[in-house]
Amino acid sequence: MAKTKDEVLTTDEAIQYLKISRPTYLKCIRLGRINAIKVGSGWRVLESELNKFLKSGRTGREAKRTGT
Repeated sequence: MAKTKDEVLTTDEAIQYLKISRPTYLKCIRLGRINAIKVGSGWRVLESELNKFLKSGRTGREAKRTGT
């Protein structure tokens, strides 16, 4: 079985990957929708965590509407 490397992304790389704004990205981290680690003054996140977030399909508005 081939292992794929799980890239560590910076905030700028993550928001480009997700195609969302910085405030939206930081809000998702704060609400626990994206698992990230604070490193100095920035955040680091695994690409696999971003893929989980995308696959969940939960945006801020949908989560607010459903109460989850």
